[in-house]
Amino acid sequence: MKKKVPVVTVAAPEEAAQLAGLPLEAVVALGDVGAAVKEGLLGFCADVGLVVMGQMMAAELTARIGPKHAKIPGRSANWHGTTTGSVVLGSRTVQVERPRARSTEGEEVELASWAVFSSRDLLTQLVCERMLAGVATRRHGDVSEPLSSKIEEKAKATGRSAVSRRFVQATEQAMAELMGRDLSSLDVAVLMVDGVEVARQCLVCALVVTTDGRKVPVGLWLGDTENKTVVTNLLADLVARGLSAPDGLLVVLDGAKALGAGVRKVFGDQAVVQRCTLHKRRNVKDHLPKELGETVDRRLAVIFAQPDAAKGLNAARRLATELEAEHPDAAGSLREGLEDMFTVRRLGVTGTLARTLTSTNCIESMISVAQTTIGRVKRWKDGSMKKRWVAAGMLEAERSFRRVKGCTQMPVLVDAVRREVAKRTADETVTPPSYAPEAA
Repeated sequence: MKKKVPVVTVAAPEEAAQLAGLPLEAVVALGDVGAAVKEGLLGFCADVGLVVMGQMMAAELTARIGPKHAKIPGRSANWHGTTTGSVVLGSRTVQVERPRARSTEGEEVELASWAVFSSRDLLTQLVCERMLAGVATRRHGDVSEPLSSKIEEKAKATGRSAVSRRFVQATEQAMAELMGRDLSSLDVAVLMVDGVEVARQCLVCALVVTTDGRKVPVGLWLGDTENKTVVTNLLADLVARGLSAPDGLLVVLDGAKALGAGVRKVFGDQAVVQRCTLHKRRNVKDHLPKELGETVDRRLAVIFAQPDAAKGLNAARRLATELEAEHPDAAGSLREGLEDMFTVRRLGVTGTLARTLTSTNCIESMISVAQTTIGRVKRWKDGSMKKRWVAAGMLEAERSFRRVKGCTQMPVLVDAVRREVAKRTADETVTPPSYAPEAA
């Protein structure tokens, strides 16, 4: 026996009222948007939304000044026809009519519902998200939501210039948010600093890890190279915005000497420096023939994973001695800053957290998101444009951040850093110098 499948059809308002006993508002709405059903669900929903929006504004105006044409003694305002304006609908703006009213003094009555519907914040956010996802300015109209033909005729704000203006606005806000964050409320345990090159200029980025394992991007500074001055200005800016390390701070760096010099200049003995072991392995490997480089890299991986810092350091020094005769540059590269490779292990941190904090993977992951977002840009106008794009990419990466791996061990790290700094300052109180950052 075959089952009967119900078929949905579009009925006229009178027929719908007879069949379903719909209230008057629903009948009017169906009459206004019935044709849109044939153009798809999104188009239908958009038309319904516009009708409901109009009813909401009329209801708000009625509640505030009374019904239209009603004779109310001493009323403070009167209905004053309609006017046109733009509301945000997905990735477009659409011209609609809205009711208006004026007070007895002639002043326009502002509607709270209109202020919400006409706000451009959501449109700016959507444009920014699509641009960061790789949608070109000329393609925003192609990826917009399908709406009814009646709405499409009124749609605006999808052209290249409009999209570009909104993206500039959004990235300016992102950069202002990043560079203006108040850091005094963050309980920071780890600071990571690394650089990214954009069109022959270096932008130095900063990421902190709080005592509970949360990752927070906090700063960005532009320079020609990853030099000491740029790093010092970045760190001084962080200090000026409230970053403090009274009990010490673990600073994880990629190995560049400029980074280490800038950190020590700003934080002094309160900075406990850990160099990235992955960068060290790459640097040593690049100084060796291919087969030997692979062998040495595997040995270094085992050495840097040694839980006993003293044993690991001795093994690394023996390896450098082995390389000295035939490959002196590789040996020199290995010896440079070698003790800083074992800082986290020396502090007694082991397991997953040790693997996390002996490399700059956390900040490099954030930078890789920023690099993906800027990969499509063909023409860079100036340094401000570079900072805007990278800042937007950093905040985009933050949206998917999770706590660092091994975050349950963070109290062990915090206590160990505190003991290390207390040991350094046992004989005297060290106050980090105060530096005012230069203009970017």
